[in-house]
Amino acid sequence: MYRMILNETSYFGAGCRTNIAVEAARRGYKKAFFVTDKDLIRFHVADKVTEVFEQNNIPYEVYSDVKANPTIANVQNGVKAFKASGADFIVALGGGSAIDTAKGIGIVANNPEFADVKSLEGVANTHHKAVPTFALPTTAGTGAEVTINYVIIDEEAQKKMVCVDPNDIPSVAIVDPELMYSMPKGLTAATGMDALTHAIESFITPGAWVMSDMFELKAIEMIANNLKAAVDNGNDVAAREAMSQAQYIAGMGFSNVGLGIVHSMAHPLGAHYDTPHGVANALLLPYVMEYNAESPAAPKYIQIAKAMGVNTEGMTEAEGVKAAIEAVRQLSLSINIPQKLHEIGVREEDLHQLAIDAFNDVCTGGNPRPTSVEDIEALYHKAF
Repeated sequence: MYRMILNETSYFGAGCRTNIAVEAARRGYKKAFFVTDKDLIRFHVADKVTEVFEQNNIPYEVYSDVKANPTIANVQNGVKAFKASGADFIVALGGGSAIDTAKGIGIVANNPEFADVKSLEGVANTHHKAVPTFALPTTAGTGAEVTINYVIIDEEAQKKMVCVDPNDIPSVAIVDPELMYSMPKGLTAATGMDALTHAIESFITPGAWVMSDMFELKAIEMIANNLKAAVDNGNDVAAREAMSQAQYIAGMGFSNVGLGIVHSMAHPLGAHYDTPHGVANALLLPYVMEYNAESPAAPKYIQIAKAMGVNTEGMTEAEGVKAAIEAVRQLSLSINIPQKLHEIGVREEDLHQLAIDAFNDVCTGGNPRPTSVEDIEALYHKAF
């Protein structure tokens, strides 16, 4: 048995953010609680959304207490602000951080028994859908607007909590590439590799099936064809639009079938060092692909290589494995992703604790090769 959970409504294409007004009117919503981050306000990206509110006389309140790796406090403060605002729907603008914060706020507001936020970790048994949320991504990477997952940091425990809950999926996704044009090169590269990691991990997870495979292979192909162009020339409208769609397509798959230990290993780096999630994933992906080649997923690597643009005609399985890993590594190098953990400030003496945290991460169960703390620690050392 397989299950697919997707948004009720999704819009794609330059300028499609104007549909906030269409959907709010259609659903009878009166006031927006606008969740975004301070940088998006400072660089006037948020203005592109507030002008839609203003042109359509939709009252709104702004909540910008959002960090790059959002915390329990960001969610709890947001719940208080939401309740005080009198709003009846949430509009989230940002990368994964703003959308994840909005998901946490929306869930706790309608399920107050989870007010500690900590109890949402893992698969939470909430009984009510989140406050209706419209999600507008500003990065082409996380797919947060189409997933049933969100990640919140427990600062006290120095831990990224992965929360999985069908009730948190935004009711409306608005994927407007115009909101992504201001992404700098480094962020374009990191978030694009995050999307590639989603696509590859969920393509080889044991839960993958015909529909998720269809999404992920298409996402891999689109990312391989467009990411470098989007990084090299931020004004390449076609590449930006393709990346905005590719990351959503990857999200449709991984949200429903799960991920693996690239994510398990990336999460503690975010919790301990505030490492940007996309950078952590991109750096670790080739090492974990090598490790997972010794699993029942190995025959699928040749399809990854082909989707990455490699001519795989006449290749053996072993050659396909090698070609897939090499294609990923070359793309990563071509957009200046760091290749070693020491380059991003990771300390060797921390690797054992990072391995324990990674092994206990909710994504570990989706890995195609059964793993252990020792195996993960060895992978960290290899990547160090």
